[in-house]
Amino acid sequence: MSLSPVEREMLKTMLLNGNPMKAAQITIEDNKEELSNTMVHLVELTRKGYVNSPQEYIYELTDEGKKALGIQSTTKETAKTIMAYTPHDKAFNFYVDIDKPLHMHAHSLQDFANKLSKIDLKSIEFHMNKDDFESWFRDLGDQELTKKAAIIKERKISGDTLRFLLHNIVTQRCQELMKLTEQTTP
Repeated sequence: MSLSPVEREMLKTMLLNGNPMKAAQITIEDNKEELSNTMVHLVELTRKGYVNSPQEYIYELTDEGKKALGIQSTTKETAKTIMAYTPHDKAFNFYVDIDKPLHMHAHSLQDFANKLSKIDLKSIEFHMNKDDFESWFRDLGDQELTKKAAIIKERKISGDTLRFLLHNIVTQRCQELMKLTEQTTP
């Protein structure tokens, strides 16, 4: 089943948000459609199985919706790999610019999330613009975070909003992966 450009953007908005959303939130964040048009698209996305509605006027992305965006389901084994400690040569190394390291490293996804709140904002913007986050998430084996980072870059999000959103999606993903691997949240 094919997606219209508007439907694809709506799925991306829902993926990035990560939580069930009201139709009005999808409209506001999508910023391209009026609420009535959004509802028409949501009905179609629900019919296709890409979205479901756990309660009236609340919508959430399904695994099929993620697949439509090119994201496969994460297995327990893949979740363990993504959450694992990485050796120093595979750690994420933060820079503020080319040849200007901050001498701060993230050895796991959880470590990365913790460092995001402390790291210089210029470093976050530098790495986002160079696709470094996407590359590291891909190297960890996390298709979902890779896609989310690409959406953030595509939408040209910057400044404190970038830090907040990136921290939020990584923290939320860590919680999902820990639940999948049956670990307790630290």
